[in-house]
Amino acid sequence: MSLTAWVLLACLVAFATKLVGYLLPHRLLESERFGRVSRAMTIGLLAALVASNAFASGSHIELDSRVLALVVAGVALWARAPFLLVVVLGALAAALGRAAGLP
Repeated sequence: MSLTAWVLLACLVAFATKLVGYLLPHRLLESERFGRVSRAMTIGLLAALVASNAFASGSHIELDSRVLALVVAGVALWARAPFLLVVVLGALAAALGRAAGLP
């Protein structure tokens, strides 16, 4: 299948998902179980996005300065640092890692 067909298919799936959200009964959306599942799904999707951006390089796994930046940012988040400081510390860790010779 060509790239255009994949993009069109992804658009169709996204539109159908959005449409299903509008068609769900209101009582289902207000249930506690639905809220827990949607919150857990959001965390899982964000974790997968972060992991794929931090560890994947093309089609293989690579440990480089991005991992160092992720660890430093995670520690800063754990210490409840402000978000801007977390971003700056992560960027600084990546820069220092690259300056030290990490890929």
